[in-house]
Amino acid sequence: MERHEVANTVSGATVGGHVVQAGSIGALHLHQPRAVPRPHQIRSPHGPFVNREPELAALTEALGRVVEGGLGVVVFTGLGGVGKTELIARFTEEHREQFPGGDLYADLKAYRHQGGVDLPELLAGFLRALGTEPPAAEAERFTAFRTATAERRCLFFLDNVEHAAEVRALLPACGLVVVASRRRLPALRTDGAVVRRLGPLSARAGAELVRGWVGPGRGTDGELAELVELCGGLPLALNAVGSQLLDRDHLPVGRVVAELHDREGRLAMLEDEESDLGATYDLVYERLSASGRALYHLIGVHPGPFVSAELARAVGVERAGQAIGELRGVHVLDEVVDGDREDRFRAHDVVRLHAYGRTRELADRGELLAAVVAYYRGRASVADRAMAGSRLRLQDPSGDELPRFASDTAALEWLYAERANFRAVVEEAARQGWHGEVWRLCESLWLLYHDRRLYQDWIATHRLGIESAQWDNQPAAVVRMRNQLARAHFDRKEYRLAAEQLALAAEQVPLVTDRRVVGVLHETDGLLCLADGRPGDAVRRFTLALAANRGDEHGEIVQSYNLAQALMADGRAQEALARLAEATAQAERTRDDDMLMKLPLVRARAHRALGQPELAAAHAGDCARRAEERGQYAKEAQAHTLLLALAEELDDAELAERSRARLRELPE
Repeated sequence: MERHEVANTVSGATVGGHVVQAGSIGALHLHQPRAVPRPHQIRSPHGPFVNREPELAALTEALGRVVEGGLGVVVFTGLGGVGKTELIARFTEEHREQFPGGDLYADLKAYRHQGGVDLPELLAGFLRALGTEPPAAEAERFTAFRTATAERRCLFFLDNVEHAAEVRALLPACGLVVVASRRRLPALRTDGAVVRRLGPLSARAGAELVRGWVGPGRGTDGELAELVELCGGLPLALNAVGSQLLDRDHLPVGRVVAELHDREGRLAMLEDEESDLGATYDLVYERLSASGRALYHLIGVHPGPFVSAELARAVGVERAGQAIGELRGVHVLDEVVDGDREDRFRAHDVVRLHAYGRTRELADRGELLAAVVAYYRGRASVADRAMAGSRLRLQDPSGDELPRFASDTAALEWLYAERANFRAVVEEAARQGWHGEVWRLCESLWLLYHDRRLYQDWIATHRLGIESAQWDNQPAAVVRMRNQLARAHFDRKEYRLAAEQLALAAEQVPLVTDRRVVGVLHETDGLLCLADGRPGDAVRRFTLALAANRGDEHGEIVQSYNLAQALMADGRAQEALARLAEATAQAERTRDDDMLMKLPLVRARAHRALGQPELAAAHAGDCARRAEERGQYAKEAQAHTLLLALAEELDDAELAERSRARLRELPE
């Protein structure tokens, strides 16, 4: 490919967005409301609860306004570990029936990168939990969220908020929003919010809390009050120490107090004005089993927010399941509620900071971090192969020792649930100068980012991927990274930025020996031509992409699929059908199930364009069946939507009713 063929792409106004999907899809008629999920994402309370009656009263008062159809906002500020999350969990447990739309949770820290929060992606998670597919356009997600919550009374818990603007952007149409923050957020009072500061427990309340665990026979009132003082009056620390007292009936409370008093060189875990709980967590750490300590080290080294038993086993933690149970028992870990079947656990950021301090001087810290990065690279590779086994890859397969996924859908859901970990791991690998790991991770994450439209993660990681591929002296990887970044800009309709990435990628083409890598540039350039209203140019680009993929049967099928759509946009439906027939035969021979699902829908549109609605309905029905088998609901919805339009043309009431019924069953 010559350089000018890549660089000379977009000039002028864009037309029709994704013209690559051109064709009438008819009208969608839903006559009955479909069932919507009722999410329960706020965790259950952990145990005894004291001294928060005024705060609970504020929540109950806000709930009264919400029941009348309004919006309530309550903000709790205070030190890390003071009990904000436990307070909200307790309220949710007692009033869950008042929120028929469900309760949803978001930790803004998991979405915060370089000072900003990825609000569109956070809203995408809320929308999916509420049974609504988020719009691809990020700006539209805010309107979609308000629409989805207009007639649903939900409870939203926004954790680790830093700025009032973050809350304002996430306010639903109605319901109760509860905010937890270490920062004072007085500006939210102008939005009608009730803002309360949670202080540490008093000596009396803290002693009452501990006495509720250990019973009346252990420890004097003075010892318990001193324990509360040494733990800063913070329930998080009291929970950790109290749980170990429960596990060791012979351990006197006075001995714990004495050990806390005698410690020197405590780790400053929080900012100076907050507290110093280093000694408290030193004590908790030193009473852990060997496997519990190993898991604690993993928490301190892992750059991402979540850990799992599988990750722990992969990096060498023995008896990982028991270790997780031990750390949960001392309230170091909380279970994460998400849509994936794997159990994930989050450590409070106070605990993570202490764990980081305990691992700073570990001799094998670098090896443990490398093992974490290798795990994610291997698992991403396994997931990528599960979703698209034969697609072009520059890296050799890895992760063969890791568990397989039951289906491509399971692989995608796992990647999505781990998205915060992946971004953190990519960024940490880049900081460490592990360049090969960075671009290989980005290559494997392509399908996650493309399918779920995680644009901020997509763009941020691929900028690092480009830089790492350059440092790694891998021209083909540079081209791959720039092309994948170009596709992110293309999806966002930032066509000029996409074209710039293609032009920069083209500079590496003379150094690339694999012509399939060059073919991906022709493919993206073809999509840009379609978006720019130049189907004839798109036909030429996809023809070049097809030629570059000769010998790679999956690549040939994909480019034939693209070429057929360009031919249709150029008014050449008969030629498109001939190309699609060849691609279908090739996909059947190679058992390319993903393309066998996609090809019939384009064939249906081509037949419809030629005035052949019966054949069009047959192919659309084939697509719907295959999509249902694979759990590809978006593609199935496209097929049934087309079938509805065809049913009107054929005057086939039975076909129309079948498609309407199936559309009612599908997620939006």
